[in-house]
Amino acid sequence: MKKRETPSVLFVCLGNICRSPLVEAVARQRCEQAGIAVSLASCGTGSWHVGKGADHRMVQAAADAGYDLAPHRARQVRTADFDDFDWVLAMDQDNLETLQGLRRNRGTAPVLFLPWAGVPRPDEFPDPYYGDAAGFSRAVALAEAGVDGLIARLRQP
Repeated sequence: MKKRETPSVLFVCLGNICRSPLVEAVARQRCEQAGIAVSLASCGTGSWHVGKGADHRMVQAAADAGYDLAPHRARQVRTADFDDFDWVLAMDQDNLETLQGLRRNRGTAPVLFLPWAGVPRPDEFPDPYYGDAAGFSRAVALAEAGVDGLIARLRQP
């Protein structure tokens, strides 16, 4: 990782309307509460939802837990992101493989978010998009666990 004054983290899922904006919002709130300066963003590997807000079910699940996804607008990953971010964290293996292909051996190598954050199980962050409301609530809990690991890493000298 390049040493920057303010570390930067990019969270990546498929459409940037469920998992990655949720993790970004949780990280933004919790890092601010912890007094940790960090630059945070999220994006998707796909382009279907560019410019749209987060999925309404994720917005509700996040709001129920105290996180605001209303300002979010989806964007697609850019090759410049590999140079602009210290960490590029994929939510699942499919997105990781897509990112590895886009990277073209430049900048930051992407990794899976949950293992990187020290969450023992699952390795991949399940996509709640095609599931029921409970999947969105589980996603919030998983995002919080992952962000706890992120904060622990950011606190390391």
